[in-house]
Amino acid sequence: MELLDGKKLSREILGEIKERLEDISGPRPCVTFIRVGEDPASVYYVNSKQKKAAQVGIESRLKTFPESISQEDLLGEISALNADPLVHGILVQAPLPDHMDERTVFNAVAPQKDVDGFSTNNLGRLVQEDPQAFVACTPAGIGEMVRRYKIETEGKHVVVLGRSLIVGKPAALLFMRKAPFANATVTVCHSRTRNLAAITSQADILIAAIGRANFVTADMVKEGAVVIDVGINRVDDPDSPKGYRIVGDVDFEAVSGKCQAISPVPGGVGLMTVALLMHNTVKAWELSQKE
Repeated sequence: MELLDGKKLSREILGEIKERLEDISGPRPCVTFIRVGEDPASVYYVNSKQKKAAQVGIESRLKTFPESISQEDLLGEISALNADPLVHGILVQAPLPDHMDERTVFNAVAPQKDVDGFSTNNLGRLVQEDPQAFVACTPAGIGEMVRRYKIETEGKHVVVLGRSLIVGKPAALLFMRKAPFANATVTVCHSRTRNLAAITSQADILIAAIGRANFVTADMVKEGAVVIDVGINRVDDPDSPKGYRIVGDVDFEAVSGKCQAISPVPGGVGLMTVALLMHNTVKAWELSQKE
C-alpha cells in the first residue's frame, strides 16, 4: 500500500513556486483575502494561507469586515479590488453571513482573479476544458496528487462521493477531460444515491468528499483501489490534549489494507489545497503580464 503524502507533495509545489519567484522584478504576485466576521475557523484558515504566501514570496493582503456589512457594500469592495492592477487574486473566505448570497458574492470576483475557481465563469471554462480556467483548489490538488504519483486514470472508473461545487462537481469534470491523468469514466454519488456500496466498490479510484467521519468502510472499497480522502472531520477524543482529533471520510485503518494507494487525514489533500491556491495566484499573475 502506497501512502499519498500531501505533506511531501505540497512542499515540492511550494518549493517550485518559491524558486519561480526568487528573481522576478516588478510587482510580485498579490492575493487579497476577504474575511467577513470573526468565525474562528475562517480566522485560522486565512492566517494559514497568508503564512504560506509569505513563505513562497507572494504578497498577501487581508480585508476584514464586520458581519453586519451589507452585501451591496461587500460587492463594492470586490469591485474595487477587481479594478486594482496590483491585485492578481481575490479569495472570499466562506462561510459568509446568512444575509448574503454566496453565489452572488463569488460571481462578483473578476474571472481572471478568481483563484478559488468558484465562479460560474471558471466552472463553465472547466467544462469547456479551457486551460486558462481556474480550478477550485481542492480538486486541483487531487489532480496534482494523481499526476505526481503517476496514478493511471485513462479508462479507469473514478467514483466521486459528494457533489459540492467546491469538490465533487469540479473533481468529476477534471477526470472526465480529454487530457493526461484524466480520460476516466466518472460516477458521482451523493446522499440520495441508492445501493451506494455497490457503486463505490466498483471504483478503481474513489474520491471521498461527503463530510462524514469514517463513512467509507472496507466493504465499500474494491481490492487494489486508489482512495483519496478529502474529508476533514473533528471527532471527540478524550485521550487527545485538545479533546478531539481530525479524521477523514474514510475509515483509514479498515480500508488501507485493501488499497493500492490511499491519502491520509491529516497530511493529505488538505495541504495540497493551500499549495494549489498559491499555484493559482501565480497563474493569475502570469496571465496578467500577457494582457
